[in-house]
Amino acid sequence: MSSQPRTRPRPGSRRSAGSRSEAAPPTLSCPTRQTLDRLADRWTVVLIGQLESGPRRFGQLRDAAAGISEKMLTQTLRSLERDGFVTRRSDAAKVPQDAAKVPQVWYLLTPLGHSVLEPLAAVRSWAHQNIEGIERSRLTFDDQQR
Repeated sequence: MSSQPRTRPRPGSRRSAGSRSEAAPPTLSCPTRQTLDRLADRWTVVLIGQLESGPRRFGQLRDAAAGISEKMLTQTLRSLERDGFVTRRSDAAKVPQDAAKVPQVWYLLTPLGHSVLEPLAAVRSWAHQNIEGIERSRLTFDDQQR
């Protein structure tokens, strides 16, 4: 018999190597939950999709993400940059100091950002395959609520 005291598993850790259903649900402060929240964000998916084909400027992203405010675009890009999905590049070094020209800023996916493209493509594919059933369910639900 071991002389070490028994300890409880940490919240969010698996109790055994068995079933995944034994894992505790992630708390609000759990890094995995925070990452899932970031990836599930409406604008994150749109912006990562826009950056898939290459670097984009702020205005290009704003125009492509119809309905996003400049404030929300800035917040989302900063969050994506903080989490390592996006990097921000400026050509400020190329602009002479006495020039009135504003430095151009570009946003592009990092290797981590590229790594999430495949899972997001799978979710988009699933949505396309199931949209008719989802719309039927919505109509049925809405009709029952009247």
